Amino acid sequence: MTEFLQQMLNGVSLGSTYALLALGLAMVFTIFGLVNFAHGELITLSAYSMLGAHYLGLPWVVQVAVALVVGVAAAVAMERLGFRPVRKADPTTMLITSFGLSIAIQAILTMAISARTRTVPQPDWFGTAFHLGEFTLPRQQLLTVLVTAVALVVLVVVLRRTTAGLAIRAAAEDFTAARLLGVRANWVISSAFATSGLLAGIAAVLILARTGGSVQPTMGLIPVLKAFVAIVIGGVGSLGGAVLGGFVLGIIEVALRAWLPSSMTGFTDGLLFALVAAVVLLRPQGILGKVERLRT
Repeated sequence: MTEFLQQMLNGVSLGSTYALLALGLAMVFTIFGLVNFAHGELITLSAYSMLGAHYLGLPWVVQVAVALVVGVAAAVAMERLGFRPVRKADPTTMLITSFGLSIAIQAILTMAISARTRTVPQPDWFGTAFHLGEFTLPRQQLLTVLVTAVALVVLVVVLRRTTAGLAIRAAAEDFTAARLLGVRANWVISSAFATSGLLAGIAAVLILARTGGSVQPTMGLIPVLKAFVAIVIGGVGSLGGAVLGGFVLGIIEVALRAWLPSSMTGFTDGLLFALVAAVVLLRPQGILGKVERLRT
């Protein structure tokens, strides 16, 4: 039981990061109709901004603040310069644009800095833990779960209790109708991208904490693919489903790595994607997605 609870904590901690990323992707998708595969580069840019702040000798707390600001600014710039010019194009064009932005940002970082992995030193207390009998509670994992919980609660309050949140929710339900009722399209889309950038910045801080501060130009690729998997599991177009899918994915991934035979641990990601295929076949709308029925 102790081992089981320990692995569940590990899964919830990893799922917290996936939930933040999946929610950022889902917010843009529900309003803009775009799966932004350049979302991973928001993580990368936030992480490199922490690296730059470290080189300037700024304390870790200031590095975190810089990462969040850069995440928001990069997301807004990405929408304004990359996606707004092709907003009226077909979905395929926007999807290709997102891949183009992702590749371009990775190439720029590789040429301007280096393809080598750099390290952002993390606070010493990240490596400590609380001990309750045989149960170990790493501070870094507790911080991840706590930060994710606070971020999700604040986002829910903003979406439900503020005028801006109401406009975003209305646009997510029916963007055309929301525009007819006076909701400004540019403002809503920019707000969705800014929120996704903030969540990506938070995720970048948590990823660095988990990986010992490792930074490289392609570090956002795998997390954004896992976030997309979480969206599929939870239900494409459902914000709550994106969060639930992130936690489910994190728990399943940790369980597979912990309990698969050592000779099969290399197949973990393959089994995860096989799970997605099974979800698509058995429940195409995902866990919380709605079934669309054609009316005659």
